[in-house]
Parts: sequence; C-alpha cells; structure tokens
Amino acid sequence: MKYATKRERAELATVCNDSVAYLYQLAGKHRHASPQMATRIEQISQRVADRSGGRLEPVPRVSLVRYPEIFVGLQGWE
Repeated sequence: MKYATKRERAELATVCNDSVAYLYQLAGKHRHASPQMATRIEQISQRVADRSGGRLEPVPRVSLVRYPEIFVGLQGWE
C-alpha cells in the first residue's frame, strides 16, 4: 500500500469489492481477511505488481489471514 499509487489502490479495492480504508486496515494488521478475500487480494495484487515494472510486490495471502495454516496443502503454499 505504501508504494502503490492512488489509482492502483483504488483498482485493488474495486476488484475486491471493498474500500481502500479496509485494505489499509488489513495492511496494518488491524483486521484479518477471510481466506477467500485473501486469495482474491493475492491474485489481483500479482497483476498490479506485474504492471508496475518491479516497483510493487504481490501480497501473499498468508500475510492477510489470522491462521495461515488453513492454506496448507493448497497450490501456492510454501
């Protein structure tokens, strides 16, 4: 969120059907996303990061949920 432009933040919020303020709460660890929301944010942030030319990094879904072990055994879990 820190390095994203206003447009990039708004795009991510729009695609996730949420607000930029909610994304800031997730980024600041004041809230935790549902597994579905975390997966959606990971996918969209990957696309935004790809278009940023290396300026941004994708947001891993495990960093957004309270219990990241729920993703064990799923594709992309490390």
